[in-house]
Amino acid sequence: MDKIVVKGGPALCGEVQASGAKNAALPILASSLLADGKSTYRNVPDLVDVSTMLKVLRTMGCGAERLTETAKDVCEVTVGAGITPEAPYELVKTMRASVLVLGPLVARYGRARVSLPGGCAIGARPIDQHLKGLKALGADITLTEGYVEARAQRLRGATVNFDLITVTGTENVMMAAVLAKGRTVLENCAREPEVEELARVLNKMGARIEGGGTSVITIDGVEALHPVEHAILPDRIEAGTLLVAAAISGGDILVKHAVPEHMEAVVLKLRETGCTVTTENGGVRCKAPQTLRPVDVTTTEHPGFPTDMQAQLMVLLSVAQGTSVISEHIFENRFMHVAELHRMGADITIQGPTAVVKGVPKLSGAPVMATDLRASASLILAGLRAEGRTDVQRVYHLDRGYERLELKLRSLGADIQRMKA
Repeated sequence: MDKIVVKGGPALCGEVQASGAKNAALPILASSLLADGKSTYRNVPDLVDVSTMLKVLRTMGCGAERLTETAKDVCEVTVGAGITPEAPYELVKTMRASVLVLGPLVARYGRARVSLPGGCAIGARPIDQHLKGLKALGADITLTEGYVEARAQRLRGATVNFDLITVTGTENVMMAAVLAKGRTVLENCAREPEVEELARVLNKMGARIEGGGTSVITIDGVEALHPVEHAILPDRIEAGTLLVAAAISGGDILVKHAVPEHMEAVVLKLRETGCTVTTENGGVRCKAPQTLRPVDVTTTEHPGFPTDMQAQLMVLLSVAQGTSVISEHIFENRFMHVAELHRMGADITIQGPTAVVKGVPKLSGAPVMATDLRASASLILAGLRAEGRTDVQRVYHLDRGYERLELKLRSLGADIQRMKA
C-alpha cells in the first residue's frame, strides 16, 4: 500500500493541466451500452474508478480498453452481440457509480441485474430515486438477494419528479429514457456540468434531449442510437483543488483547460479569502494573498458550492486570520478528515452539520490517514502548508479521483513523493 509524503514550505508556481472529469467519464462510458459498435473517448483520466467501469463493461461482454500504446487518455468501448446485462457485487461494491449501467441495460436489452451498491464512507447514498424513475418508465423492479432486477419489453415516456436532487439518478433515468417510446419529462434534475455533458454525448449518439444542465429535462425517445467519438470535459474538482494548492502555499498557479463557468462558486469563495482569481490562456489562475481572510460557506447542489470541494476549502480556512463556518448539507459524514487535521494543529469544532474553523498561525506535519477521496486531497493540501513532514496513508482513496496528483504538484515546486507505506 502506498503513502504520500509531503514536506511543507515551497510556494507552488507555474502551469498545470486539468485532467478529464471522472464524474463525466463514468456515465459516458456506461452510455456506450446504448448502441452497437465502437465508441471512442478522449481525455479519459487514468483513475481506479475508470478502470473499474471498464472492467464492469468487459464483464458484460463489451470490448472496453484504454489504448495505452498510442494515447493514454483514449478509451474504446465496443458493444456487439452476446451482452450479459449484469453487474456483479464484486465490482459494484468497489465503486457506486457502477449502478449507472442499470438504465442503459433495461432500456436496450429489456432486462438488467445490477448489485445494490450499499453504503459509503461519507454517508448514505441510496438509489431509490433511480428505481422510482425506472418504474415510472414502465420497468418492473424487484430486489432479490442484494440485486436490483429490472425488466421491460420497452420503456414508455413518463413524467418523473425526483424527490431530491440526484446526479447519478438523473443520469441513469435520462439514459433509460432516450430509448423509451414517447416523451419523458424529468423534473427537479441535477444541474451539474457532468449531467449536461452526458446529455450532449447522448445527443451526439442520436438522442433527442433538451434541457440538460437545467432542472427540467425533456427527452423524446428514439428507436436506436449510434456509437460516438467524444472528448471528456475537464475535471472542475481537480482544478479547484489545484487552485487551493496555490492559495494555501502562497503561490501562483494557472490551471489550464479549467472551465470557469463550471467553478463559479469555488472561484467566488477563493476571491473572498483574498485570492486573485482570473481567467486567462484557456484556464483559471489563482494567486495567493499575503493574508487569507475567513469566509462562511454552505455546500449545496450545483450551481452552489460543491460538497466535493468542502474538505479542501476547510484546510485553506484553517490557516486564515479569523473564524469561518462551514455547513455541510449534502453528506452527513463528510467531516471525517477533521480528526486528522486536528493532528496537524488545526482548530476545528464540529457541531452537527456545521464546522467552526478558527484559523491558526501554522500547521505541523504529522502522520495522517485518508478516510475518503476528497479527504485525501485535503490532507495533502495541509501538508503543503505544514511545517515538517506529513505522511498521508491510504492514498488508494486519492487514486480513485485524482490522476497522479503528486506529480502535478511536484511540477509546480512541491516537495512531495509517493512511497511504500
